[in-house]
Amino acid sequence: MRGKEIRMERIMDRNTGKTIIVPMDHGVTLGPIPGLIDLGKTIDLVADGGANVVIGHMGLALHGHRRHGRDIGLILHLSASTSVGPDPNEKVLVNTVTNALKMGADGVSVHINVGADSEARMLEDLGRVAVDCMEWGVPLLAMMYPRGRKIADEHHVEHVRLAARVAAELGADIVKTVYTGDPDTFREVTKGCPVPVVVAGGSKTDDRAILNLVEGAMEGGAAGISIGRNAFQHPAPDRLIRAAALIVHEGRSADEAMEVLER
Repeated sequence: MRGKEIRMERIMDRNTGKTIIVPMDHGVTLGPIPGLIDLGKTIDLVADGGANVVIGHMGLALHGHRRHGRDIGLILHLSASTSVGPDPNEKVLVNTVTNALKMGADGVSVHINVGADSEARMLEDLGRVAVDCMEWGVPLLAMMYPRGRKIADEHHVEHVRLAARVAAELGADIVKTVYTGDPDTFREVTKGCPVPVVVAGGSKTDDRAILNLVEGAMEGGAAGISIGRNAFQHPAPDRLIRAAALIVHEGRSADEAMEVLER
């Protein structure tokens, strides 16, 4: 078994082939928002709930990951921008694949805004990181968001399936992108992408809405979910993740998952 395959087993559940990812890279974009004040505590909670992996910048590895409790995989995020920058859609590389290995990461991720003014440079970065990942046997997750002046609706299936396919064509092992709104259109995304696609949780919403999104995405062929604020800002992150895991790993319904949160 090659190094990339070994590391992928810390990201994708070896029994179900699915994954629950909790991105916690928001500290660079938004600062110390609720849920990310105490990184170690939050990571312990989502790990206890059954999350497979967390995503974060180097600060997460240095100040919060694997403090104690249940083990959980780590994807080191390599790109960044802040919400107060001239163009928050312009992501730049702030870390490297080799440094991620030194930090003990199981994989790396990059963020690309397809359609942004700086798309060309971000795609160049994605390709370069993908080549490094092939060299070192490191799984690469590409966060692909349709965002730019030509994009009126970032959830439109034409834009989402393009974004997902671009990532696979340039060497990503896993693609994270937005939900198109229903299983049928999202199936167009997953069928058109030869690598696993996980769906983003999006803006903060209520429990029923996020579990319905998870159920629809899984019906549409998703390989899992990547839920950030709806998980780490939940009053009980462990229970929210546990509920989502019923859908992702056990194929249960959103109604059944809601019962976990209503007990």
